[in-house]
Parts: sequence; C-alpha cells; structure tokens
Amino acid sequence: MKIKSLLSPLLLIMLMVSCSKENNISDPANGENLVSDLISKMTLDEKIGQMMQVERSAITNYPQDITNYFIGSILSGGGSAPSNNNVAAWADMYDNFQSFALKTRLKIPMIYGIDAVHGNNNLYGATIFPHNIGLGATGNFNLVYDVERATAEEVAATGIDWTFAPCIAVPQNERWGRTYEGFGETADLVKQMGQSAVQGFQTGTLGSTSTSILACAKHFLGDGGTKDGHDQGDVQISESEIRRIHLPGYDYAAKAGVGSVMVSFSSINGQKMHGSYHWITDVLKGELNFKGFVVSDWGGIDQLPGDYKTKVETAINAGIDMIMLPYDYKTFFATVKQLVSEKRIPEGRIDEAVKRILTAKVQLGLFERPFTDRSLISKVGSAEHRSIARSAVRQSLVLLKNDNSFLPLKKNASKVLVVGKAADDIGTQCGGWTISWQGSEGKTTIGTTILEAVRKALPVTTQVAYSLDGTGASGFDYAIVVVGEKPYAEGNGDRSDLSLSAADQTIISRMKSSGIPFVTVLISGRPMILGSVLNDSNALLAAWLFGTEADGVADILFGDYKPTGKLPYSWPRSMSQIPINSGDPNYDPLFAFGFGLTY
Repeated sequence: MKIKSLLSPLLLIMLMVSCSKENNISDPANGENLVSDLISKMTLDEKIGQMMQVERSAITNYPQDITNYFIGSILSGGGSAPSNNNVAAWADMYDNFQSFALKTRLKIPMIYGIDAVHGNNNLYGATIFPHNIGLGATGNFNLVYDVERATAEEVAATGIDWTFAPCIAVPQNERWGRTYEGFGETADLVKQMGQSAVQGFQTGTLGSTSTSILACAKHFLGDGGTKDGHDQGDVQISESEIRRIHLPGYDYAAKAGVGSVMVSFSSINGQKMHGSYHWITDVLKGELNFKGFVVSDWGGIDQLPGDYKTKVETAINAGIDMIMLPYDYKTFFATVKQLVSEKRIPEGRIDEAVKRILTAKVQLGLFERPFTDRSLISKVGSAEHRSIARSAVRQSLVLLKNDNSFLPLKKNASKVLVVGKAADDIGTQCGGWTISWQGSEGKTTIGTTILEAVRKALPVTTQVAYSLDGTGASGFDYAIVVVGEKPYAEGNGDRSDLSLSAADQTIISRMKSSGIPFVTVLISGRPMILGSVLNDSNALLAAWLFGTEADGVADILFGDYKPTGKLPYSWPRSMSQIPINSGDPNYDPLFAFGFGLTY
C-alpha cells in the first residue's frame, strides 16, 4: 500500500500546538489526572478502539477508519514498510496516521509498534546490531544499554514509539528457530541483559526525551522452553521450574519499568498463554506488580479454543489489554461490544486495560509530542551508531579454537584468500528480522561485509583474493573461510539437524586438502554441530549474526582487539546431546557455557 503524507508543514504545526498541554502531563500526578479524566469521558466504542492494534496494510478504509474506529495502535509486521523504504517516508507515514488519530473527539494519539529487535531492522540503511545471542556473548550490560539507546534513536527518527523488544526468552533447546533472539540459556544472564535493554530503549525514565521509546518484554511466558524446541509449542515442566528459569527476566523487566509485555504463542502444560489468567493477571500484574499493559502476539488470540467470540472473551478476561489482531478490526470491535453488553466481559476489565494503555501513552509524552522529531533523522545509520555496533561485534565474537596461536593473523602477508559466499553477504551476516521478516541473502541493506572489512584492514600491498567455494587455493599465505546458516526467523528456523550444510563441509574439506592454514568464521544463530570442521580448522570463531559492521570481525582476526566473548549457550558435541544446558546432570558439552579463548 503506497502511503503519502497528507499534512502540510503548517497543519503539522497547528496540530502539534492543539495537542500540547498547559501543564506538564508527563508529571505522574498530572498524568494520572488526565487518564482518569479521559476514561470518565470515553464511550465504550472509544475504549474498544484503544484496545485494538492493526497492521498498517489492513486499514481498509484508509485512513478514515483510524478515526472512525478510534484505532489506538498500529503496527508494521516484519517487512511491512512504506513503498519508499527510507526514514523520511516512514516519518511521513507515521505523521499521517497520527493526524487521523488526533481527529477523534478526545484527540487521543495512537502508538505505533514495530519489531526493532537488533536495530531498526525494517528500515533500509539503519544500523543493524548483533542479535541478542551475540550481545549475550559480550556479557557487557553497559554495552547492551548503549545498543538499545542507539536503536531507540533510529526508531524515534521514523516517528515510531514502541519496539517489540527485548526478547527475554531463556532458550533451552537450540533446535528452536528463535534461539538467536535470546541472550543465553541461563536466567541470571537473561534477566540482567533484559533489564539493561529495557533501560536503554526507555532511557531509564519513560518519555524523558523524544528518543525514549516503549520497550516490550516478550514472550510471556516460557517460550524458550517448549518441548523439542518447537516454535509456539508446549512447555512441559513444573511451575517451580517455570519460576526458576523463565520468570526472573520478567521480574527484572518489571522492576526496570518496562512499559509493555507481549504474550507468547506457546502453552504451559497444554494451556495457551493467551488464555492464562493465572500467569497474566495473578502472576505478572499481581505478584510481579507489572504496571504497563499486556499485548497479544500476532493473531495470538485466534489460537485459543472455541468460536471467535469465546476467544476474545477468554483473552481479555485473562488480562490481555491490547489485541494485536492484526487484520479484522471491524469484527473484533463489534464482538467486544456484544461481550460487554452480555456482561461476559466486565466494564471494569475494559477500563483497566484502557487505563494501562493511556498511562503508557502519557508517560511516553505522546500527548505533548505526537509527531516525528525530524531532527533525529541524521541519527539513522550514523557513524556514531555504527561505531557502537562495531564495538558490539568485536566483543561478541567467541574464539573456540586457536592452534599454535594462529590468530591474530599477520597483516604483512603477501597473498590472502577469503572463502565462502557468506564472506560477502550482508543479508547472511545479519540473519532474520532484517528488512524482511525471515531475512534474506544478498545486499539487503547498507553495511560492510567480511570481505570488505578484510580488504580495509590489510595493507594495499597485500593481494586479497575471493573464492566462493575454496577452489584455486594454492599459493596463499593463509585463508579466512566464512560458513554458516542462511537467514531465517520463527517457524522456518526450527531444525531437527544443526549440522553445517553439505556445501559448507565440502568447502572446509577442500581447504584442508589445499594445505593452506585457515581460520573458520561461523555465522549462525545458535551453536552448530561442527563435525570435522573443528579439527580441520587452525582456528575457529563463532561470529553469530553480527549485523552490518564486519569491521568488528576484522578487529578480532588481525589482533586490533583481543577476543573477550564467552559462550552464552552450551555447545553440543552432537544432536543426541540436545537439549544441553549448564547445570544439567552428566554435563559434557563440546564447549561449556561461558567458554571463550583470548590471545
């Protein structure tokens, strides 16, 4: 859907002035008064509108339905972008949507959500940071704060004010295709990293600056613990184990003031999380004293049992405040009205949901600053943010093997060979959730590949050659071989075999036969079954899905930075060992949780 701004600069100014308040409504007391006043004036229709989140492309009567149905939130699913995928087009789109939200009787601004999970990753040209698995390997909480602070600035530059991040899952089985979205396999690591991420997105106090965006801890609860690592599967463990492994991250996020929590598609012992009053209301809102609002996942209520009316009733009564529909908002709107009139959903439950949503909007400063701060546009893909990303990359790499101190590589070599398609592929090194939902190979966005980084790092007198498959390797001083997984995201990433591809194994065998010493750089979203790769390589680096800044990889390869990364996941010897996690009985991994060499 092609979307253009309908706002003139003068109209923008007039709207911004009309929506400003004489008092500082972000002050807690004033904010509470505003929320109470609004709720007292709202009709049921206006309240239901606040509880709806609609995919941008699904607004059938565009854009008047934003006003007609009082739509309180819009989102972009993975890859859902304006036709011109640049920062100005995003800002125009956001401001246009917002202008129609402000045409409603009470002029309540909308909030716009997006999966900015490793940078503003839907936006072409944005800085793409390492996925959470790499950030977990850094063990650096301050770095995580800096990464998410930079991400928040690049998101805010497009007008968007809400990210569906951080993922604070504690993945227990590497078969799961979302393993790379988790910081690691232990609750202690995840809860600390997640708390720093929340604080980075929200800048400590939500709404304290125009670059503060709403964080969303996800996916509540236990998504990393499903049987056999099946996405959206069933967590078949006791409540005490849920509390020991999967709940602490949410406790820390709540204490950090996280503004929203997203419910998981998965189940706990057969009960879908989207219908769990116990976990959502009793534990999250009650026991953990979570003050923000709860949002469903994409169409998550549709997986509940019963007819549609029953699904809606179950989800809202369980404690979900905003429903990511994401399409048929008209049916949802009418259904909730019926359920309230039939007293199947209490009006008090509706009021609680709306109060939580409006409170977050007030805290964000949306009533005072409803439109894009375009002074932030220069922050997107800036040198400052790419420098933070480069630092994150070099701190995330884990050195698994370094026979005879093969690394760091000598810069005075005369001929160097770089091998593998992944060595010159931005899409592969970024992984899923990059420009599109599943990600893709190729030059998907702006960045530096490993091949380009190697050429920059070496003197101009050094001949750097490139081979896709390792052929023609004779006569080189050494080689840098890059192999690993192709991009994927949830669902498509679930795998029963984590062995390297046959093509990658052939490349490694070919390089071993050439007699040239080489380092293998593994790009992956999880530990892989290495087979003969470990023995055949002189050195081995786990680079994870490191994003757009491959100069950080070169920093490690050539000794400009000593490796400091430590494994955030136990590394299995074979598929028969999976699941394997720190603290298991008879724990015998290939590399233990926390392992990592240095120079």
